Amino acid sequence: MKLSAYLKNIDSVIAAAIGYYAIYLFTKYNGIGISPDSIMYTSAARSLHADGALTTFNGHPIVDFPVFYPIFLGLTFFISGIDPVVAGPVINGLLFAGVILISGLLMQHFAAKSTIYKWLVLGAIILSPALLQIYTYLWSETLFIFLVFAFFITFSQYLKTHTYITLVVAALVAGISCITRYAGITVIGTGCLLLLIENALPFKERWKRIFIFGAISCSLLIANLIRNRIMSGTGTGPREASITGFWQNMIYFGGTIVDWITIPSEADSVALVVGIITIVALMVALWFHAFRRNLNNYLIISITFSLIYGLFIVLSSTFSRYERINDRLLAPMYIPTIWALTWWIIHMPKRWSQAAKIPVYVFLGICALVIEYRLYKVDYQRWDDQREYGNPGYADDDWKDSGLVKYMRSNGAFFKTNAPIYSDAPEAVYFLGGHTGTRLLPHRYFPKTVEKFLDQKHYYLIWFDNLDNPELINLKYIQQKKTLKKLQQFADGSIYEYSESDQPAK
Repeated sequence: MKLSAYLKNIDSVIAAAIGYYAIYLFTKYNGIGISPDSIMYTSAARSLHADGALTTFNGHPIVDFPVFYPIFLGLTFFISGIDPVVAGPVINGLLFAGVILISGLLMQHFAAKSTIYKWLVLGAIILSPALLQIYTYLWSETLFIFLVFAFFITFSQYLKTHTYITLVVAALVAGISCITRYAGITVIGTGCLLLLIENALPFKERWKRIFIFGAISCSLLIANLIRNRIMSGTGTGPREASITGFWQNMIYFGGTIVDWITIPSEADSVALVVGIITIVALMVALWFHAFRRNLNNYLIISITFSLIYGLFIVLSSTFSRYERINDRLLAPMYIPTIWALTWWIIHMPKRWSQAAKIPVYVFLGICALVIEYRLYKVDYQRWDDQREYGNPGYADDDWKDSGLVKYMRSNGAFFKTNAPIYSDAPEAVYFLGGHTGTRLLPHRYFPKTVEKFLDQKHYYLIWFDNLDNPELINLKYIQQKKTLKKLQQFADGSIYEYSESDQPAK
């Protein structure tokens, strides 16, 4: 009997192994992809390993991001003795394989008789450019997505048993997801909404359990925010108001879905329609469950999470400014949304004859294969582009061959000055040059910070020409205000000095 259960899931194991190998292929040349966020996580993890403190390369406690992902990397560093950047391909490969394996195991529960459906979805997961991008970089989404699936398992167990112990376990998983990414609040919201609409218990008892679940799951986030407030005076670091409205964010949301299903269109109107259809379809699916209550627990949780997460990203982008809605932001809802929007395929009315079902299955199967072939072509093009220089970011060859980086590595004495050193990319100075303490140029949206910077009497500036961060004041702006002395010139950047004593008389 046990052997039979194992054989039923051998396809999931094979898919997980393929997923791990895919991450190996994309990280084979230069290792894990490194972005500015990756360096923040890595430096905090290294600090935790060396000093027991979650301090980033700039000497400040990490507050812009929740604490658990750096803690997770620090724990892997402690257990293995291998730096997270070096271990990154293995860590991410295992996490991606874990997500694929869990996905297959969950589908075995709600699609046990639909093997082809299961294989097609596993293929869509392995071939997803969004997920492959996530898992080839050292990003917190890698762990967050895994925790989302852990929540699916634990909360489904609660829905089966309605015991307090399973509720507490699910709440703890939700809480950990919330201190992995602040968007983990959607996991808590998913649990609370399901507790409310699930009618196995009296209404009063449901509210009691919502309170217990919410209190436990929110406690870790509250502790994280209190720690941030004590350390930096802010709950989540400085935040700016959004510059994109709701409908523009819906276009970005729909445009990402368009890319997922490989619709050959870049029109905003198409993206908006797809975005609206996706949200409405998720609402209808949730309504269907609320009144029919005949779906598998995993499907119910997937539908609820997809709807809450999608709305959260669109609405939060409308009020708070961060990167444009894209694959990275929406990747956590990729797999749940596939399930949420295709569950009806495996729940076609029993009264339908086979003659009616077969043409529908054939048509949908062909559509799925066409989409997956297009996804494969996107993946192959990315691999072909990157196999000779690696993942774009601070680990690729352009940075390794940088003249400015080579100067920083061989001239450590420059960084021993008492004057502050600024840069448009202090994370690059740390990661590539090996020097801590470099300060980020002020954001142009904070006038007081800009004024404070301009009032300084003496500082150095390391400027990278190949970066373009419109959020920061730039070199041209500084030169309009102050006279800078150029100390070093390279093909990819320069080093400047500012001294009040060198300024021309007014």
